[in-house]
Amino acid sequence: MTMIENVDLTLVGWSRAQFALTAAYHWLFVPLTLGLSFILAIMETIYVRTGKEEWKRLTRFWMTLFGINFAIGVATGIILEFEFGTNWSNYSWFVGDIFGAPLAVEGILAFFLESTFVAVMFFGWNKVSKKFHLISTWLVAIGANLSALWILVANAWMQNPIGMVFNPETARNEMVDFWAVLFNQVAIDKFLHAISSGFLLASMFVLGISSWFLIRKREELLAKRSILIAGVFGFLSSLLIAYTGDSSARTLSKVQPVKFASMEALYQGKNNAGLVAMGFLKDSDKKIEEEVIKDFVFKIELPGFLSILTGGDKTGYVPGIIDHVSGNKEKEILSVSEKINRGQYARNVLKDYKSARTAGDKEQVEKIKAVFQDKVFRENYFRYFGYAFVDNPGDVIPNVPVAFYSFHLMVMLGFFFILLFAMAVYFLFRGTISKKKWFLWIALLSIPLPYIAGELGWVLTEMGRQPWIIQDLMPVSAAVSQISSGTVITTFILFAVLFTALLISEISIMVKQIKTGPKQ
Repeated sequence: MTMIENVDLTLVGWSRAQFALTAAYHWLFVPLTLGLSFILAIMETIYVRTGKEEWKRLTRFWMTLFGINFAIGVATGIILEFEFGTNWSNYSWFVGDIFGAPLAVEGILAFFLESTFVAVMFFGWNKVSKKFHLISTWLVAIGANLSALWILVANAWMQNPIGMVFNPETARNEMVDFWAVLFNQVAIDKFLHAISSGFLLASMFVLGISSWFLIRKREELLAKRSILIAGVFGFLSSLLIAYTGDSSARTLSKVQPVKFASMEALYQGKNNAGLVAMGFLKDSDKKIEEEVIKDFVFKIELPGFLSILTGGDKTGYVPGIIDHVSGNKEKEILSVSEKINRGQYARNVLKDYKSARTAGDKEQVEKIKAVFQDKVFRENYFRYFGYAFVDNPGDVIPNVPVAFYSFHLMVMLGFFFILLFAMAVYFLFRGTISKKKWFLWIALLSIPLPYIAGELGWVLTEMGRQPWIIQDLMPVSAAVSQISSGTVITTFILFAVLFTALLISEISIMVKQIKTGPKQ
C-alpha cells in the first residue's frame, strides 16, 4: 500500500461523492428486485397450485414491472464495482484479496444463477412446463437475494474486519478464515436487515399501485389479491426489519461504538442511559477537540432502554463519544491519542521491514515478519494501523446530526410501515378496503417512503463510520487512487446525467405499463 503523506482533499471529496452517487442510484433499483422477485414466486405458486388463470395474469403483470427495474439495476451495479479499481486503487490493493472474494462468489454463483433462469422466467411461458417455470421464478428470487448476500458480506467486512492477517511482504491483508468473514455478525445483521427492507419496499410498491387501481375502479379483483399478498408479506417484513434493526444496533455498540454513540447523539457516557425516541439537536458552546457538541432542543427519551439494548441491564454503562475520543480507564476504553500512537508504531514496524528488505538484511526481515505474525502485536497494535493517518483525535467523530437524524427518521418510518400494512390486511378482510379512499391514497403516496428509509439506512451505515473505509485499519483519505480530481469531477457529472436519465426512463416506462394494466 502506498503511504500517502500529502492528501488531495478535493480528490477525496469528489471520489466519495461519485461513489455515493452511484450507490444511491443503485439502491433505488436493488430492493425492488429483491422483494418483488419473491412476491412473483408466491403469486405463481398460487397459480400452479390452483390453476386459476387470473393468478397467472397477475404474476405476468408484476413480472413486467420487475423486468424493467431489473435491467437498469444491473447496469448501475456493474459501474459501482468498477469504481473500486478506478477510484479506490489503494483500498483495492490493501484488502483486495479479502474484499474481492465475496464479489467473485457473487458473480460466479449468485449472479450466474439469477441471469440463467431470468430468461426462462420472462420468455418461458407456454414453452416449458408450469412446474419448471415456477422453479425458474424461485431460482431467480433466490439468486437475486444471494447476490445481495455476497455484496453485503463484503461491505460488512469493511465495518468489522476479521478473518485475515497482514502480509508485510506484499503490504496486503490476506484472508485466513473464509467462514469468519461469511458469518461475521455484522454481515448476518446487514443481510437480514437489507433483504427485509427490500421485501417491505416491494410490498409497498405492490400495495400502492393496487390501491391506484381500486381508486380508479379498475381490475378490482386482481388489485385486492395483490393487496392480500403485499399486505401479509409487507407486515411480516416490517416486523423482521424491526427485529434485525435491534440486532444490528447491539452489534454496532460493540464493533463501531463511535457510530453507535453518534446515532443517539450520546456525548457523555452514563449508566441507565435512555433511548431517544425523538428529538432535535442544537449547537452548544462545548467542544471535543474541534467538534461542536450538539445538545437537544427537546427530546422524548425512554429511560434505561439504551443500557438494556447494549448490555441487557438497565443500570449498565453506555460509553459516549467523549469516552471513545478521550478514553476511559475505568471502562478500559483507549483514547484516540493512544490508538494513534499504537497505529504509528505498527506503521513504523512496516517501514522497518521495508528498509530491511531494501538493505538485504534477511535476519532482520525474518525477525520483523515474526512480529506481524504475533497475536499480541496484531490485537494491540496492528488493529489500530489506520490511526497512523489520523492527525486530530476529533477527526474520528462522524457527522453526528447526519447519523442521529438518519437513524431516527428511519426508525419512525419503520413503525409507520407496520401500522400501514396491518391496516391494509384488516380493511381487506373486513371487505371495506375499496371504500377507504383516504387509506388508498395514503398507500399510493407512501410508495416513495421505503426508498427514503433505505437510503437513510445507507447514509447511516457509510457516513456513520467516517473517517474509515475499513474500520480502524484504513481511512478514506488513504484509499483513493492517485488520479486527477478533474477526471473524477467529469465522470461524476456524466454518471449523474446518465443515472438520472435511466431513472426518469424507468419511471416513465413503469407508469405507462401500470396505466395499461394487466393484459387479458
